[in-house]
Amino acid sequence: MRTEVYETGHAHGGGGGSHGGHGGAEKSGHGEKKRKGGPPAGVMGSGEKPDLSEKGANGQSSDRRLYMQLLVFTGCMDSEVLIEALKGADFEAVLYEDANDSQGVALLTMNEDASFFVKELRAFLLGSAFNELILVPDYTMFGRTYSLGYEAELEDGLLQRPKRYVMDGEWPWVVWYPLRRGGAFEQLSNEEQMEILREHGMIGFSYGRAGYAHDVRLACHGMGGDDNDFVIGVIGKELHPCSAIVQRMRKTQQTSLYLENLGPFFVGYVRWQSGVKC
Repeated sequence: MRTEVYETGHAHGGGGGSHGGHGGAEKSGHGEKKRKGGPPAGVMGSGEKPDLSEKGANGQSSDRRLYMQLLVFTGCMDSEVLIEALKGADFEAVLYEDANDSQGVALLTMNEDASFFVKELRAFLLGSAFNELILVPDYTMFGRTYSLGYEAELEDGLLQRPKRYVMDGEWPWVVWYPLRRGGAFEQLSNEEQMEILREHGMIGFSYGRAGYAHDVRLACHGMGGDDNDFVIGVIGKELHPCSAIVQRMRKTQQTSLYLENLGPFFVGYVRWQSGVKC
């Protein structure tokens, strides 16, 4: 498998996160807050174990999540050879053809076990027709599903719904892209952040309710070479709504003011789907 570096441009806009402090502080001689004892404000005590579980509505909690990876290749002269290889594989996958490259394809894979990508998937790629293609690393995207805290069916949202969306043959168009949030958003209060994110979320909800587009949201902190925060997949029956929702999001406060990087964008059309296997 060869690797070819393509230069890509990036747009700029906005994003988020939050920080909180604790009480029990006093003023130092320089006017700074100083803890009476223990760790600094906002830092977990050394005896506490971080809770890494995903949270949903009504006290739901889960330690399960789905990892998803998009690998983009060029140099494909016959996608049927790739499909035959994938049919013999024992994992869930989607093969896209690249709308912007006549020899371009992309492989989307998913698994709850992160080691799948360096064990089973790696062996498959090296031992199949994919090894004859040229990897385009600028478009590699790798992330994990996460909860927002109010999911009525937490594990469905983490594990099954993303699969249903990407495996739906009646929704063949997709736009995948990464984004990175800027530091200015982190300085906002929780209330300000939630108001900005609510504007963004309502647009996505309205497109979904109208049957125009679905989205897959993945966190990718520390999981790629470009220091992005999230990977987004916008899925549609037609391409226009996928493009239109990206255009509409440009006008929100989050995108226009608080995103540091947006893209590159992979635009694909489903060529083959494994279907949901579990």
